[in-house]
Amino acid sequence: MFDRYTKACRYRTGYDDTGVKTRIPIGSAVIASDDVFDHMLTVRSANAEYADDSAFVKGEYGRLFWGDSIRFTGVDSPDYERFRMQVRARRPSVSRRKFVLRETGGEIKLFSNGETALEYFDAKLKDGKLYCLDEPENSLSPQKQIVLKQILEEKARYCGCQFVIATHSPFLMALEGAKIYDLDAVPVDIKKWWELPNTRTYYEFFRDNAEFFMRTDSDRRG
Repeated sequence: MFDRYTKACRYRTGYDDTGVKTRIPIGSAVIASDDVFDHMLTVRSANAEYADDSAFVKGEYGRLFWGDSIRFTGVDSPDYERFRMQVRARRPSVSRRKFVLRETGGEIKLFSNGETALEYFDAKLKDGKLYCLDEPENSLSPQKQIVLKQILEEKARYCGCQFVIATHSPFLMALEGAKIYDLDAVPVDIKKWWELPNTRTYYEFFRDNAEFFMRTDSDRRG
């Protein structure tokens, strides 16, 4: 059904201030939540490979540093690369740690899932592009969703980006200037973020449990 669906889809672009018909910018992209998770798994996999390589290179460092000197017989020699490694390993300014970092490329710094996702979006979103985001709030805490909201607002307001977002997050639906389509309505309807059933569910839950928050605030003041 997917091929039939995409063939039935149509879109049209508008016109810029000079009357020239706009086009989807080169480099625009669809970013799904799976892409963010794949990025996290790739980083973890790379770090696991680094750990294996690091253990091997540490052993190599000992063999090169303390072992017999490798004779240089020319760049065509099969031992040429090991000779170069031994020269690097025996330099006074190169510690074992520096040697391992240089030979393996180093470990990729990995933060929490939320911080890694934010860094992914911050690096991935380029100026002047169109992005379709599918549930970008996945793996983000409410605090991190607010940070992502700020990133998207800045990209849209100052960097010429445009976003089409499928989301259940009330924080992202509250993006400044967002036009929200309620796809659960029949027919599809345009609504304010606070009118959506999903957002009202949050509101009703916190309203019904407001006494707990008021009690906590009272304890803090006391």
